[in-house]
Amino acid sequence: MDPECSRLLPALCAVLVDPRQPVADDTCLEKLLDWFKTVTEAGPSLLLLQENPCLVELLFRVLKAHDPRPRVLSFSLRLAGLFAAQEDCFQYLQGELLPMLFGESGPLGGAAWTAPTVRSGWLQGLRSLAQHPGALRFLADCGAVDTIFSLQGDSSLFVASAAGQLLVHILALAMRGPAEGHPSPQGCDWPACAQKIVCHVEDSLRSTATLQVTQALNVLTTTFGHCHSPWTQGLWVRLSPLVACLLEKDPIPASHSLVDLLLSVARSPVGSSDCGLWETLAQTLSHLSPTQAGPLALGILKLQDCPQALKTQAFGVLLQPLACVLKAAAQAPGPPGFPEGATGDSITVDTFLSSKSACVGLLCQALAHLELLQLLPQRPSPWPQAPLLRAAVAILRFCHGSAAPTSDVGGHLCAVLAGCVRVQRAALDFLGTLSQGTGPQELVTQVFAVLLEYLTSPDSSPMVLKKAFQATLRWLLGSPKAPSCCDLDPHTQLFLGELLPVLRKRLCSPCWEARDSGLEFLTQVTRHWGGQAAFRHALLASEVPELTGQLLRDPESYVRASAVTATGQLSSWGLYATPTGPEHPEVQQESLFTELLHILSTDSEGFPRRAVMHVFTQWLKDGHADVAEDLEQFVARVLQAASQDLDWEVRAQGLELALVFLEQLLGQPGSRCPYAVALPEAAPPATLAQVLQALCRVQLFEFALRALFDCDRPVAQKSCDLLLFLKAKATPCGGPQEAGASPDVVSVEAALQRWQAGEQGQPLGELEPEAVMAVLRSMDLEGLRGMLAKSSDHMEKSPQSLLQDMLATVGVLGENEADCY
Repeated sequence: MDPECSRLLPALCAVLVDPRQPVADDTCLEKLLDWFKTVTEAGPSLLLLQENPCLVELLFRVLKAHDPRPRVLSFSLRLAGLFAAQEDCFQYLQGELLPMLFGESGPLGGAAWTAPTVRSGWLQGLRSLAQHPGALRFLADCGAVDTIFSLQGDSSLFVASAAGQLLVHILALAMRGPAEGHPSPQGCDWPACAQKIVCHVEDSLRSTATLQVTQALNVLTTTFGHCHSPWTQGLWVRLSPLVACLLEKDPIPASHSLVDLLLSVARSPVGSSDCGLWETLAQTLSHLSPTQAGPLALGILKLQDCPQALKTQAFGVLLQPLACVLKAAAQAPGPPGFPEGATGDSITVDTFLSSKSACVGLLCQALAHLELLQLLPQRPSPWPQAPLLRAAVAILRFCHGSAAPTSDVGGHLCAVLAGCVRVQRAALDFLGTLSQGTGPQELVTQVFAVLLEYLTSPDSSPMVLKKAFQATLRWLLGSPKAPSCCDLDPHTQLFLGELLPVLRKRLCSPCWEARDSGLEFLTQVTRHWGGQAAFRHALLASEVPELTGQLLRDPESYVRASAVTATGQLSSWGLYATPTGPEHPEVQQESLFTELLHILSTDSEGFPRRAVMHVFTQWLKDGHADVAEDLEQFVARVLQAASQDLDWEVRAQGLELALVFLEQLLGQPGSRCPYAVALPEAAPPATLAQVLQALCRVQLFEFALRALFDCDRPVAQKSCDLLLFLKAKATPCGGPQEAGASPDVVSVEAALQRWQAGEQGQPLGELEPEAVMAVLRSMDLEGLRGMLAKSSDHMEKSPQSLLQDMLATVGVLGENEADCY
């Protein structure tokens, strides 16, 4: 331990046990425990206590206090556990202190035990202490295991969870060594401590109280999830009959915990060696209600090694709710098209009819599980794409009210699902996921039709509308190309003709979320289809580009930001507006640049300004027409506006744009040198001289050097990376005037000193490339980057600083001795 920390420890211990002093907050005590944990892991705890007797005195004085403060008592329990984790230190403390802390004569019988933080500290202290065989004997002698059993049912969820985890830890510790092989399931050769815990679990599984069954199942779930030694096979052989007996009860107790346990066992080494487990899983699927069986079915289908019959049964469980929907929506009798075993049974139908909440919950769960399953490589094959599409469309129509049911169940679903936003969102998400597959053209047409219904309907909530736009985009981008050409197929073109008027209407919606969702959709579809002739023709024939431009002045900042991104994307593809005449082909695009620059300079909200910077950076990368016309003027005007912005993200994006400009001047577009493993090779001297002159003309150096002393660290880091990149390019070939006179760097260095002192108002004036490069070579940019990479409080994170701060809060330190942060 640091000598200065050893000097401060006695005063701190005295403060902690003094009831007249304010208690340090939980954050400081946690940091103090973290420090002690680091110290004990680095060296012998016994030596630490011998060199700092105040620590043992602290533990004794806390115990002898008439009314110990709960936070300090909890801290002391955890601290003692850290020290006793090493066996020699455990023996040193075992005589009197540890029994007083963790035995029945300690906090267990006091008033402080009513505080959850004390019970939690007691459990955490034992968790740290239980690392060696001596700890097991101590736990048995002081009766701690029985207390842990009782804490499993604690009113505090954190305490109850910690108690269960501690039992698992003690069981694993007891089974180390001779018992770690293949102990008999009967437990005759199990250590006494392990036998006691397993017997407690057995009694809990036999209990009629659901809470006790839940506690036992949770302990077993954690055990099989974390312990993979051979003894767990004997444990499962011993306990699996009791677990199976739970299926015979009605209702099944703790069904969620039972599912978690069975899946935990199936994922462990026990699962690959116990054929009876698969039979138990199959029985559980049959006995659980449809809502309870869904998570188990999904977990089974995620398993790598599982009998095919069980997978088929599990898949059928997931499909049953959708099979009921298809049956209710069928216009004519016939099978729904799902695999055998997936038809909705009477229990599933009864669940549908029981209540609205049960119906909605079951449908949303099934849709979410199938959506996850669709994305997995081990999904069932063949995948029933067509029936799933029909079911998703039917659900959306039931919710929208456009379905025509022909049965009592169908009529009930119409009444229950009408306008249900929760089901609409789940069904639209699932429908979007199904776009990765294929389906008959008739079904695809139905998909586009139901999506158009939702996009058109005034009853669609903003979130449902957003989901509908997202699903539409996924289906459009997944649509096939026309044969023997790269354009869109006729069906997609037909749908586009119906979609764009709806989009135009949504861009005029009084609801800002609707306008925003429409702009996001337009941006994405233009990004992918901007070069498709059919899309270009349809878009230019609509009023959508003009309306998008008008939304640059929307009263809502989110909409303005989305409009900026959309117009930037449209302009990149030449779709923002058609020229008014051949004599002025660039008038419209030029005015867009001016308007976006105006937004960057004047908009009161940060979102639109950030969006403008992203658009300008992308334009520079893509060689946009406005940029190519006068590259240096474009960069200079953008950097000038960004340098005056109060939003650090705008300034940081300005540095990103500056880096793109620099890379293009050097003939290396796209290289991300500051983050690359190796720096690119330097440019020839003549090229470098021209580059430096161009950088001075656009005032990039002044922008970057100002940003180097920015009060926001990400901006300073980006600036440092940019200047290091340039410095690395210039160093191998020297400056532009190696043989000439030394450049005058005094004025530049003086300005940098003023900026570092916070006087940001003084400009650099006209710069010479030689002076700038001389300054860069003289600066320790590598050291600055290392300093910026550290957290802002790295100087104050030391243990000495923590101790000083805790003492300063109670006035123990003299003036100016604290290192508060």
